[in-house]
Amino acid sequence: MRILVNNEEIDVDDKTTVEDLVERLGYPLKGIAVAVDWTVLPRTDWHTELSDGARVEVVTAVQGG
Repeated sequence: MRILVNNEEIDVDDKTTVEDLVERLGYPLKGIAVAVDWTVLPRTDWHTELSDGARVEVVTAVQGG
């Protein structure tokens, strides 16, 4: 199935969860936020399976000053 991640279309397997996607894309498991279809998911809901056409945004925390 195809989903949109940070405005880029990618193919993922059926039953791919948010956590599977984060790991596949190489993001750290800490210091990020994930939104699916404009709703931020708490880490406890990362077991949620993605659906075809889902829009996923992954945001990383950046320190600065």
